[in-house]
Amino acid sequence: MDSAAVLRDAILGKLKSGEWPRGHRIDTERHLSESFGIGRSTVRRVLAQFKAAGLITQTVGSGTFVSDRLDPAKLSRGESSEPGTPLAIGSGSISPAELMDARLAIEPSIVELIIRNASQNDFSKMAHCCDKAEAAHSLEEFEKWDGELHETIALAAHNSLVINIFQLIKQARAQDDWGALKRHSLSQERRLSYQIEHRQIVSALTDRDLVRATAHTRDHLLHVRRNLLGP
Repeated sequence: MDSAAVLRDAILGKLKSGEWPRGHRIDTERHLSESFGIGRSTVRRVLAQFKAAGLITQTVGSGTFVSDRLDPAKLSRGESSEPGTPLAIGSGSISPAELMDARLAIEPSIVELIIRNASQNDFSKMAHCCDKAEAAHSLEEFEKWDGELHETIALAAHNSLVINIFQLIKQARAQDDWGALKRHSLSQERRLSYQIEHRQIVSALTDRDLVRATAHTRDHLLHVRRNLLGP
């Protein structure tokens, strides 16, 4: 189970049990980060998912609170307290081909949101992910920072629905089929190509160049799909 899943399950458990009742003030991002030994960006992403599901509220300057609309009985039955919003995200069995088709449909389409909403801090995080991927000494480490980069790009849209959708993509990437296919297809030459393409995407986003960023994102995904699945 990854660190985000551990935090999600812990929060959900407190909500279901009533340990965190309606109106309860939740620990700060910093405190949760230190308590669970995970990055604040991961904490922020998990909290955004609970907020999107209507389970918590966040107010700048006041903090994060359990929603007044929380219904622990519904949580125990696996239902959301907020109509039309997901309580949890599960990818089911998704083939690599389905995953790549979905990524090609979704990731280029959110570029405009990223260019409009991203902060300089978001762009710095993207560059940091590129640095880490390029310095990686193993395929597993490279794949980790590859995933972190695409997640950081999605988070930069600052849109709760996009965050939830991207969690489905991330969970699908964690499936055994994807991992085995990626390991089989990723040569040193291809890794270097991906690193160059990642830099091109980040550069275009940082310049807030919609046409260039969209084209680089789509070209990169098409390249990945060809390497994974063939022409």
